[in-house]
Amino acid sequence: MKRSILIHPDPRLKKVADPVADSSDELRSLADDMLETMYAAPGIGLAAPQVGILQRLIVLDCVKEEGAAPRPLTMFNPRVLSSSDERNVYEEGCLSLPEMYADVERPAEVTVEWMDRDGRPQTETFDGLWATCVQHEIDHLDGKLFIDYLRPLKRQMITRKMVKLKRELAREKA
Repeated sequence: MKRSILIHPDPRLKKVADPVADSSDELRSLADDMLETMYAAPGIGLAAPQVGILQRLIVLDCVKEEGAAPRPLTMFNPRVLSSSDERNVYEEGCLSLPEMYADVERPAEVTVEWMDRDGRPQTETFDGLWATCVQHEIDHLDGKLFIDYLRPLKRQMITRKMVKLKRELAREKA
């Protein structure tokens, strides 16, 4: 089931999400809904707080090559174990900040541990777009948005645009 994505500014996007105790059927169903929502948006990552659920759950799939098999990942309680000193800059966007993009610098490589859909611990090292995406989504679990890495003026400008967009969307629904 496709879910509604919260648009910044929304106080739920700035809250720290609660750890997941275990992978229940309810949480697996939420993960499936989040993957459907992410693909439909279209996006490459989505965190539970973005659909109004304050749980430490993210989904991502950074396979973008035409004809390549998708690689959907579901991560419960993901956390970065280590990150490289080398840095990368990617132009980031966010489903909670539609049509807004900015260059963000992050570690080029990160090793992440998480619990998979079956409750099994997993560890993997990510680089390139995958590293950027997993860090971006984990940030959501800590109440942080990619615009928090920007200079205050640019951040305020984007926030004003989002406030205006939310007003327009509310008018359309009325």
